[in-house]
Amino acid sequence: MTQPVQLPVDVTTIQKLLPHRYPFLLVDRVVELEPHKRVLAYKNVTCNEPFFNGHFPGHPVMPGVLVIEALAQAGGLLTQLSGGERKGNLFYLVKVDNARFARMVVPGDRLELDVTLKRTIRNMALYVGVARVDGEVAASAEILCAEVKNEA
Repeated sequence: MTQPVQLPVDVTTIQKLLPHRYPFLLVDRVVELEPHKRVLAYKNVTCNEPFFNGHFPGHPVMPGVLVIEALAQAGGLLTQLSGGERKGNLFYLVKVDNARFARMVVPGDRLELDVTLKRTIRNMALYVGVARVDGEVAASAEILCAEVKNEA
């Protein structure tokens, strides 16, 4: 039996679980975990994010595709933190369905990434993700990720 995960999971531990690095690591902290079911993570959106230089000058908005990517990364953390035979393997985003954007994400926001594992299908995981700011839905999507064994 594995040890229970100590919450919150900080960015140093997240970097041990995900291959992403600055400027593409989009999860700062995991605060809730129901193994094999659900994770709640945060992304602190700051004014010095590199994408704000061009999206948009004078009116910075976090690109919607990066909000979806943050949800996918939180899904990867759900799988990695849940352990089991999949721990240590890599997951690649292969499909996004039903993406909806309801509000802009701007500097100073704390993006709440609420991701539920809907089902696993062979070497794939289907997640349902909802991104919120101050309790208000910013984006949502179904995200399919495929597992690839980590040969490193």
